[in-house]
Amino acid sequence: MTCDLCSADRAVAPIPVAPRDDSVQLCDVCQQGLTDGPQDVPHWKCLNDAIWSTTPAVQVLAWRLLNRLEAAWARDLLDIAYLEPDVLVWAEAGLEEAPDVIHRDSNGAVLAAGDTVVLIKDLPVKGAGFTAKRGTAVRNISLVPDNETHIEGRVEGQRIVILTQFVKKS
Repeated sequence: MTCDLCSADRAVAPIPVAPRDDSVQLCDVCQQGLTDGPQDVPHWKCLNDAIWSTTPAVQVLAWRLLNRLEAAWARDLLDIAYLEPDVLVWAEAGLEEAPDVIHRDSNGAVLAAGDTVVLIKDLPVKGAGFTAKRGTAVRNISLVPDNETHIEGRVEGQRIVILTQFVKKS
């Protein structure tokens, strides 16, 4: 049999997808990623296909794993993925509660995913070779889940990490 997530031709075992009674067939690599947390390695690119599976239990596991990955490609994939409302409720029911991290801009306003912010200072972007100019609007920001001082957004087509102390909510 093949793994429902990565389609590898390895030995698989049925794994229940809580809180429902459905199960999926997973290889040992995917099982380990499910229990220990996935690392940003090429193996997890298989989630690009798994999130679009016609099997709801596979979609749920792919969605949960993508949420646990801290890679930009995983967040981008989650932005475009669509789950039926009942499947999304199922997927969210199995997520561990993350500690409450509140992102605030330079004025203390609370930031949320999808907000638009404006840069309040020229910021040199390391590795990209340009400077993000003061007054640049960054739309549809993403919040870094475990760091209240970091947000992500696209500036000049590049996805960059921005410190919240250098932005104000617009």
